[in-house]
Amino acid sequence: MTTVRANGITLHVQRLDPVAPALPGGGPPPTVVLIHGMASDTMASWYFTMAEPLARAGLPTVLYDLRGHGRSERPATGYALDDLVDDLAALLAELAVTGPLLLFGNSFGGTVAFGYAARHPERVAGIVAVESSPPTPEWMRRVRTRLHRVAERLPRAGAVAEIGARRGPVAARRAADTGRMLADTTILAELPASRLPSAERLAAIRCPVLCLYGGESAVADLAPTVPGLLPQARVVVLPGEKHSVLIDRPETVRRHVFAWLTERCGLAVAHPAAP
Repeated sequence: MTTVRANGITLHVQRLDPVAPALPGGGPPPTVVLIHGMASDTMASWYFTMAEPLARAGLPTVLYDLRGHGRSERPATGYALDDLVDDLAALLAELAVTGPLLLFGNSFGGTVAFGYAARHPERVAGIVAVESSPPTPEWMRRVRTRLHRVAERLPRAGAVAEIGARRGPVAARRAADTGRMLADTTILAELPASRLPSAERLAAIRCPVLCLYGGESAVADLAPTVPGLLPQARVVVLPGEKHSVLIDRPETVRRHVFAWLTERCGLAVAHPAAP
């Protein structure tokens, strides 16, 4: 693990070199960038589910903690979508990643991926979005509601202890850290008020897209809207799963992702055995 200075802040980064031989076809493989969700998430959600299998399949893989999250720096301001996309662009430049990209995003991480692709469509070879949405007004309204609900709940007496009792000490530590981030930064105001890409910018995203949703998640009702924005998208709803599907069912997510990489992205990658 390392830190990289990008866009004026220090980001915590993990880089996994491919383990498998070079992919057939002669050219360099695309680099996978794994982007976690907002508030209580970190790069760990990808590290323990997808990062190693992707590297073992022959794909160079980059993970990082978003600003304000995990071990990355927590500035007081700078939490609009444009700031997060600027961070990603600067990080890739600092890491000298110049080839095509496969952007994977969990929850709001998927929105960051779509935001980057809307700005740099020529760079992106594919997008995987788990429990996420392109940046639309309705999605950002939901983000605002969710953030404010969490901000109201966590300061209450016993809230963090209750989370620990139900979900364990790691969840309690993350909840406490989320409470500090919401209190110490402008994310509550900035993120929901983000400037969004125009419909024309979103339509310029022509790369293959895979969207995975848990059937029991509140995000799943956005699934039917995705093909209207991105006709090339493959939308998969996993019955019985929740917003935490990446953590709860990583093998199911991997199976869909590796099939999509082969069928839609033309990458001869074998689904490696689960670590």
